[in-house]
Amino acid sequence: MSSSEIAKQSEFLSDLSMAFSGTLDHDAILESILESLNTNMKFERGTVTLLDPVTENLVIKTAHGISEKSRKQVSYKVGEGITGTVFETGKEIIVPDIRKDPRFLHKTGARDTKNKRISFYCVPIKLGTQTIGTLSVDRQAEPKEKYKENLRLLQLIATMIALSEQVNRLVKIESQSLRNENLQLREELKKKFSIHNMVGTSNSMKQVYRLIDQVAQSNATVLIRGESGTGKDLVAHAIHYNSPRSAKPFIKVNCMALPDTLLESELFGHEKGAFTGATERKIGRFELAHGGTIFLDEIGDFSLDLQVKMLRVIQFKEFERLGGRETIKCNVRVIVATNKDLEKEIKNGLFREDLYYRINVFPIFLPPLRERKDDIMLLADYFLEKYAKENIKDIHRISTPAIEMLTSYHWPGNIRELENCMERAVLICDGDVLRSEHLPPSLQMSHSKESAQKMSMDEIIENKEKELIIDALKRVGGLQRKAAAELGITERILGYKIKKYKILPKYFS
Repeated sequence: MSSSEIAKQSEFLSDLSMAFSGTLDHDAILESILESLNTNMKFERGTVTLLDPVTENLVIKTAHGISEKSRKQVSYKVGEGITGTVFETGKEIIVPDIRKDPRFLHKTGARDTKNKRISFYCVPIKLGTQTIGTLSVDRQAEPKEKYKENLRLLQLIATMIALSEQVNRLVKIESQSLRNENLQLREELKKKFSIHNMVGTSNSMKQVYRLIDQVAQSNATVLIRGESGTGKDLVAHAIHYNSPRSAKPFIKVNCMALPDTLLESELFGHEKGAFTGATERKIGRFELAHGGTIFLDEIGDFSLDLQVKMLRVIQFKEFERLGGRETIKCNVRVIVATNKDLEKEIKNGLFREDLYYRINVFPIFLPPLRERKDDIMLLADYFLEKYAKENIKDIHRISTPAIEMLTSYHWPGNIRELENCMERAVLICDGDVLRSEHLPPSLQMSHSKESAQKMSMDEIIENKEKELIIDALKRVGGLQRKAAAELGITERILGYKIKKYKILPKYFS
């Protein structure tokens, strides 16, 4: 081999290594290889064919020097022509002159065989012992001693193409797996944050469900109001995951958890060098939420300066990163929440009136738990089941005194406090019934104050009788006939007692 040939081959191998290291795009790698074969090694009309598992034919995956029409239309059956034979046998074929070999089919019609003597090389592409395709090239006829040299080079390239194809298949499998996992997670989130999964049957909560259903399909800005712990974030999730944006990001920002200087950077991002410590560009939450929904929890804590920027991003859907000049457009649905009296904040000069009207397009008010007495036991039962399952405990029910404590307490921390209370009670409980002694001291103290007056003998007996009836109804699923049999009284007497103590048997069914 001459020094010029060695130089060309070295240059080609350098290009080859760059093609493989520069990208994971399989098609781009193949095109780069065939182009380099033509440029550096004077191989013309390179073609890579792969087996189509559907048609079971060899189709052209990538080609150089062949028309786009031929690429799409030409295919080979296994065993057909030189390409089909190489695939079928797994052995290379060299044709010194394609004019003299009847196996060469001229399917692409790309070669001028009148004025040129063309040699054709075709080698199998193998993964292990399995042939998955072929690599073929043309070259102007050369002395016979050059055939083996050219063949070794093409076999090396075929091996590298096989490895690239293997990586490509693994990437596809992994990508499909990730897509499936992503879809599964989104479906689970949709179910988790479905309106039907929200706990509560009181009239005030039914109104909340109606409002969520009405606003979810729109792009309207939503203002969720209510005390801390009432479930404002659940409402925001339900709106997003029941909207046309459900497949896009849902970004939550707790505005109260960050100081004002950091909050602006968190929302809008910053450029490198925007402030001390900004060593690189940061993408803000509004950019991350593009196409989806951003939920700003506790917007009432925004400074007046930040409120001006919020007004602009809500009104014009644009902003600049901190320290930047480029105006960034964003397609984001905005949901905000607050536990503050914004009208009072406006009067005190702490909240901008123009921003208030921008965010108050569709208000949803969440009532405090003390105004949802009918929902307390539904929520308590839900949290009991949740934490009993998490802690592998077999707790069937809540005792009557514990129910009285739960329903008589004023719940200043709302649903969050009730959830914490039930989690603690489940952890302490060592039997199958959650009792009053398992509840936090705050509930017991509150209940003891209300029961401070000394009860008469008749009241003590009535309370005990009521507790026995409720326990019996729980055990038999609310069936009065079975409950009466358990208690050893007639169904008529039980009906009288149920009416007297205002017990609702259907609650236990």
